[in-house]
Amino acid sequence: MFQRQLFREEHEMFRTSVRKFIEKEIAPHHEQWEKDGVVPRELWHKAGDAGMLCCTVPEEYGGLGLDYLFDVVVFEEMARSGFTGPGFLIHCDLVATYVKSFGSEEQKAYWLPKMVSGQAIGSLGMTEPHAGSDLKNIRTRAVRDGDDFIVNGQKVFISNGQLCDVLVLATKTDSAAGGKGITLFLVDTSLPGFKRGKNLEKLGMKAQDTSELFFEDLRIPASAMLGKEGEGFKLMMTKLAQERLAQAIRSATVAEHLIDITVDYTANRKAFGTTIGAFQNTQFKLAELYAEATIGRVFTDHCIAKFMAGELNEVDAAIAKMWLSNLHCKVADECLQLFGGWGYMWEYPISRAFADSRIVKIAGGSIEVMKLIIGRSLFSRVEGFEKVKPIGSPGAQTVSSDEPRKLAAS
Repeated sequence: MFQRQLFREEHEMFRTSVRKFIEKEIAPHHEQWEKDGVVPRELWHKAGDAGMLCCTVPEEYGGLGLDYLFDVVVFEEMARSGFTGPGFLIHCDLVATYVKSFGSEEQKAYWLPKMVSGQAIGSLGMTEPHAGSDLKNIRTRAVRDGDDFIVNGQKVFISNGQLCDVLVLATKTDSAAGGKGITLFLVDTSLPGFKRGKNLEKLGMKAQDTSELFFEDLRIPASAMLGKEGEGFKLMMTKLAQERLAQAIRSATVAEHLIDITVDYTANRKAFGTTIGAFQNTQFKLAELYAEATIGRVFTDHCIAKFMAGELNEVDAAIAKMWLSNLHCKVADECLQLFGGWGYMWEYPISRAFADSRIVKIAGGSIEVMKLIIGRSLFSRVEGFEKVKPIGSPGAQTVSSDEPRKLAAS
């Protein structure tokens, strides 16, 4: 790939240490973790000791106070390794970011040092059986009772759900207020009333625990509120661009890596008296993928720079997420084809990568939602153009039952 300009010498030194950590602490065990459906808690402790968790957390909260590129290095090296079990991205880029950005001094002082050390594992509790990207329609209720709130409801598809110690939980505190009735809480999962459901069996990412979570008269203090009552939806919207950028970073790195291993494989695999790599079809196909991956990488790095300058907008983040998610899946599919029958064998990394890839068109906002955001931005510049109302609102256009309900979000 081309020479990237973002990273300095200290970032590359850190990258070397992250690679060594992955080789020593993750690579020898990941196959077993895929069978177990979860990584051991001890891995999180080791990652904390290695300085790999929540790199941007300020020193006063137990962190190193580094720039965002150190987190990017961790995300990229985990993606390049193909080991999807440790949910470091969710823990660092989402949960710690919510605590750092919106938490009270008491919340930050209590949770952030534990997250930096890996003693407390973070998870994000937003998706429900009836509300994916359409977060305004969540049904988990939090009802005030004196100085506490009583929470009842359910979440699903929660990464780190089996291990999490702290959960950023989206609830409805006012069912009649739509998005303005959503409130976030930082939930200590050791409290009575918090229950973990089964560890869900997935198509891919088999070593990363993904759970149903249940709340049965869970009593939490009002001091556990993240931000103010009724501001939860607004707070979630402010972090979507960062979440989608992280997804693009992962997809850009995986696409590059899969092209690299396919070049190596086809350069040595013999068929019809020559290597597969010698065939024009192979070279043309990989040339196309390489060009697209390079374009994706350039735009991803552009978005990283914009984010670090506080200038990344939702449209650019949606473009990056849409383009790189589609490319990620395309590269996994077409590279697997070049491996032939061996590509279908689970022992080959390309097979795992193919299974792992499909979630990227859904997680962090579906491809359809990204198109909706981009499309709305195009027509917003046309004077007098009437916006399509969100699906489900009075007077909105209807869709057939087989279209994703996730189109309703933004």
